[in-house]
Amino acid sequence: MKLIKVAAATLNQTPLDWNGNATNIRAALDQARADGVGILCLPELCITGYGCEDMFLSPSVLATALDVLFELLPATKGLVASFGLPIRHNKAVFNTSCLVQDGTLLGFVAKRALAGDGIHYEPRWFKPWPREKRSLTHRGSQRYPIGDVHFDVGGIKIGFEICEDAWIAQRPGAELSLDAVDVILNPSASHFAFGKKDVRRRLVLEGSRAFGVSYIYANLLGNEAGRAIYDGDAMIATGGQLLAAAPRFSFKPVELITATVDVDLTRSRHGWLSSFTPNVSADRDECVVAEHSYPSAQITENRVSQPSWEDSAFVKEEEFARAIALGLFDYMRKSRSCGFVVSLSGGADSAAVLCLCALMLEFAHGELGAEGFAQRLAYITDMEASAGVPAWAKRLLTSAYQATKNSGDVTKSAARAVAAAVGANHHELDVDALVAGYTAMAEGALGRKLSWERDDIALQNIQARARAPGIWMLANVQNGLLLSTSNRSEAAVGYATMDGDTAGGLSPIAGIDKAFLRRWLAWLERHGPVGGHAVPELSAVTQQAPTAELRPAASKQTDEDDLMPYDLLDAVERAAIRDKRGPAEVYELMRVEFPGHAPLTLLAWVERFFRLWSRNQWKRERYAPSFHVDDANLDPKTWCRFPILSGGFERELSLLRKRVEALL
Repeated sequence: MKLIKVAAATLNQTPLDWNGNATNIRAALDQARADGVGILCLPELCITGYGCEDMFLSPSVLATALDVLFELLPATKGLVASFGLPIRHNKAVFNTSCLVQDGTLLGFVAKRALAGDGIHYEPRWFKPWPREKRSLTHRGSQRYPIGDVHFDVGGIKIGFEICEDAWIAQRPGAELSLDAVDVILNPSASHFAFGKKDVRRRLVLEGSRAFGVSYIYANLLGNEAGRAIYDGDAMIATGGQLLAAAPRFSFKPVELITATVDVDLTRSRHGWLSSFTPNVSADRDECVVAEHSYPSAQITENRVSQPSWEDSAFVKEEEFARAIALGLFDYMRKSRSCGFVVSLSGGADSAAVLCLCALMLEFAHGELGAEGFAQRLAYITDMEASAGVPAWAKRLLTSAYQATKNSGDVTKSAARAVAAAVGANHHELDVDALVAGYTAMAEGALGRKLSWERDDIALQNIQARARAPGIWMLANVQNGLLLSTSNRSEAAVGYATMDGDTAGGLSPIAGIDKAFLRRWLAWLERHGPVGGHAVPELSAVTQQAPTAELRPAASKQTDEDDLMPYDLLDAVERAAIRDKRGPAEVYELMRVEFPGHAPLTLLAWVERFFRLWSRNQWKRERYAPSFHVDDANLDPKTWCRFPILSGGFERELSLLRKRVEALL
């Protein structure tokens, strides 16, 4: 037997935070050494952070990254470890991972497949490394191999697949397998999206089985750069069997998973396969050889423990709660904000935002403990390290119900109940005098009275906008971060008042549709997260029909009367925007999916969606940053680009109406 202990690290890094990132890396190296690890895989671009954007093109950033790498080399004493950083070679910038052995830099492997779809823009900054090409890069007078290389360190052959390399049909692992590599390291920056964990796991397990290797997959953790959330889904597998997996959505800065692998057994099983034909004429330059003595390892039983919430019947609800909670915690501490402020209307959206903030406190405090929690928020100096969740909730969470004459007792009571349930510092404000003042000012300028019959949208909007200055002021005075409460369904059709309910520095729920959000609130009301508790006070919210509550009460305004049923709106959005289908195709799909609605009614809703979508791109461009929780969002800065000015699908909609009416 040839036993070796291997490890994968998850790191909560921040772009261009050189000292903070290096501190986390050193902590992972120290922990690995203490645990007797022989080979450690760190995440992709862990030195710089993955989300540096155009700063990857900065010569000073590239030089600093290399300096930090060399500063970290002594910390690898006794270890074989990988580091991720950008390298400029022959004028171009490459996304690389290097292998370091006991303080010695052995060489760089450059990423072949660049992620350039969805939220990714890697081809903007990096060049893909060509297959089977190798070169030498330098630092001062020292030369290092770079490119399509692998390593033989102490008799164990090590190769790389860097994140996207494993997601393509022609994976580098297939060639590494023919070169009889024993271990494949996959340093990744793979963001969270619903259902993505299962895809990652298949890639890791199948890679380890098909390539006959031990596969070590490391990943980033937390809200690294503002929008993408990394769940820290690290794994170790051998021969198609999962040996270790990291807890997802951890609030710790560093997590390490380890497993003991039998290299001889892996080699034997791979060699038995009739399909395996080794490369016996390998180019001598493609393998970098170094002597090394690994720490002795003992036979251990590798057991994969999965958190109980991943076995629940509400996995998506749990993932949403934990992903947004982690995203909020990191956004708050990395922006050095002293809490969150929410304009709490008593409706579903603002209630969900406040409850997510409360879950952030519960999850983080529960995992880190009182002292660990306080240490992560050490810049907030007016709290005791021993403070519990109720004290932190009162300090960090502020809400305000802002009434006009069109507000009702139902929403006021609901807001008060939810705020009390989560322990927020709640205020009840009356902004009707402000609305009346703005209205009178406009009437004086126009020389006429404003009426609901003639000025409906303007009279609705001024109520929402009148709420913004006061809530912004509360946030400013408290050095807090104002959270916008608009959701994805509203963003699709512009059903939000710009500088009203869109006011804020962060939009936590702008990436999630209203239909799911309502289901999530019902889950939180009746069940709550595993290990947590329900919030029964949400019944005052979930029993209401969603309403902007901006028209007089006699109008009985509801969102779905203004728009269309939310489940249908979300289905139209997915078909039209995610799948890029035209109006006629969307209409036919909706007839099949929603057969209970009359053809002309469906037609009117499809027309309404396409027209509202086209008119409201300017709003989506102005939304505060939002979290990415699935692989098809509406954020024009990360996924969905659409012209601000367009023809609005008028030709397509006209032809569709003529065709539908001709069939009736």
